[in-house]
Amino acid sequence: KMSQCAAKLKVSPLEAYRAFHGTDASLRSGYTHLFGGLKPGVDRAAAVELRRLCRTGIHTTQTSGVAPGFVQANFVMLPKEYAFDFLLFALRNPKACPILAVTNPGDPCPHNVAPGADVTKDIPKYRVWRDGELSEECTDVSHLWTDCMVGFLLGCSFSWEGKLSLLGLSPRHIDQACTVPMYRSNIRNNPVGPFAGDLVVSMRPYTPDGAIKAAHITGCYPGAHGGPIHWGDPKKLGIEDLDEAEWGNTVDVHEGEVPCFWACGVTPQTAIQEARLPLAVTHAPGHMFVCDVTDDELFVATDPDHSFGR
Repeated sequence: KMSQCAAKLKVSPLEAYRAFHGTDASLRSGYTHLFGGLKPGVDRAAAVELRRLCRTGIHTTQTSGVAPGFVQANFVMLPKEYAFDFLLFALRNPKACPILAVTNPGDPCPHNVAPGADVTKDIPKYRVWRDGELSEECTDVSHLWTDCMVGFLLGCSFSWEGKLSLLGLSPRHIDQACTVPMYRSNIRNNPVGPFAGDLVVSMRPYTPDGAIKAAHITGCYPGAHGGPIHWGDPKKLGIEDLDEAEWGNTVDVHEGEVPCFWACGVTPQTAIQEARLPLAVTHAPGHMFVCDVTDDELFVATDPDHSFGR
């Protein structure tokens, strides 16, 4: 039945993505050439308040559907001796790692997207990695921040989920009040220095018509992973069982629906595992940093077909 539904769709964008992924054309940031800074006159209080709730330990759960209308971001923190390699890694893997902000060494504030914020305190839950192994999860990593640390904020698909919901395409994990399912794929990241790992994908099921609409909408957000890289048979991504999500929660796929896959910001965690850095910190999957940037400020008008897989 899944193959019959997939047959109603255009050809999966997977091969287009594989071709793009393997060329120097993939060297780009998430949105820095498009975003001119925070516009005056926009009420950003909801984002500021959410970060306050995280900082004070009141909000410690996942952030999908929270502070709607504001851009959410994945987080990576590591010593500056590895920062250039990771920056280049993100530029060479832009679907999974669209760069939104890079802090100055020793300064935990991402001034361009959230003035006054602190990336070591304003995320609901962090993961601490030592020698490539998950060491602990906690709600504050300020004790690990030093003058030698650099923070990266990378675009997240949660930024366009509100748009999908407004148009009647609410992601299944929001309807089921859980975290989006995420899977390790068989696509290797473009390596840089010690960073490599596997592309991680998130999955949302849609009818064939819904999948096309969702692809058109999400393709207008290159700073939040853009459009899907694949729909249809999960085995083409090396995923044997959708009920075995490696991160997040499994969700129902109804009759007449096909699974649709987007590049995911958990991807850097597979790179950090392989790099085996003495210390690195990431967000816990589903627990994002909320920026002052609005979703509308991240929107880029584009030819939707051109964005498929890219």
